[in-house]
Amino acid sequence: MSGKREPERVAVLALDGVYPFELGIPSRILGAADGRYEVLTCTVDGRPVRTNADFTIGVAHGPEILDTADTVVVTSMPPDYIPPRLPDEVTAALARIRPDARIVSICTAAFILAEAGLLDGRKATTHWQAADEFRCRYPKVELDPDVLFVDDGRILTSAGAASGVDICLHIVRTDHGSALANTVARRCVVPPFRDGGQAQYIEQPVPVSGAASTAATRAWALERLDEPLTLSDLAGHARMSLRTFARRFNDEMGLSPGRWLIQQRLARARHLLESSDLSVDRIAAEVGFATGASLRQHLHAAIGVSPQAYRRTFQKAR
Repeated sequence: MSGKREPERVAVLALDGVYPFELGIPSRILGAADGRYEVLTCTVDGRPVRTNADFTIGVAHGPEILDTADTVVVTSMPPDYIPPRLPDEVTAALARIRPDARIVSICTAAFILAEAGLLDGRKATTHWQAADEFRCRYPKVELDPDVLFVDDGRILTSAGAASGVDICLHIVRTDHGSALANTVARRCVVPPFRDGGQAQYIEQPVPVSGAASTAATRAWALERLDEPLTLSDLAGHARMSLRTFARRFNDEMGLSPGRWLIQQRLARARHLLESSDLSVDRIAAEVGFATGASLRQHLHAAIGVSPQAYRRTFQKAR
């Protein structure tokens, strides 16, 4: 008997005014995952849908494919296309989604999920430019406009445009491990994991000409994650004062140097948990956590599971 599993069915719902770029992300990213996903595109009535560009898009499917989808991705549209109240056909289409299906929004599609009541009491994100309006319209949603995406269990939301790539890679990583996610990223020539959050993309004053970047120091630190790096070490490498380095790092990355280091160490630890049989204490030492207990604490805070539970999950997946 073959152990090969059927691909997961992903239905991408295109609504009126859809951005063509975002509409293509799930098919491009998930479609590069070695047949793990079957990606199908639909509209609420099976008819062509207008894009925000000067063309319409015809699809092969109507809302009936939502009945059997394991994951449903709702793609974004310009703010002026977002209805103050969901049209009946959109409400009917969303009602076809299975109770156990994963639901994903890209960018402003979070407004659609919120209007349908799917985000009440949940953490979510959307494009930073739409954050104030979103908060006013949906006070029951715990909005975090600083991150690239939010994984709140069954429902995932992402920020603007290219964060659709981030969230699709996250889905691959969650379902099948970082090795396949990294392979998909290489095939699509995109970063497997983007540092920081939306804060680095918010409009800010142009920096003074010739202002130094922290990029070289970040690359230097990534090669030394096993070392007890301090803010002084990073600032010294960048040849900046502590205050200047911390401010410039936050401007570029949208988070503090310390938080960034923890993210990188956790990413490396997760890879080792998936791909090696090293003990938790050894992995902690390899990625720069002082003890196995420290790794356990940080991993649980980040994703809610212990290192051993995480390892068991991905060993089964492999």
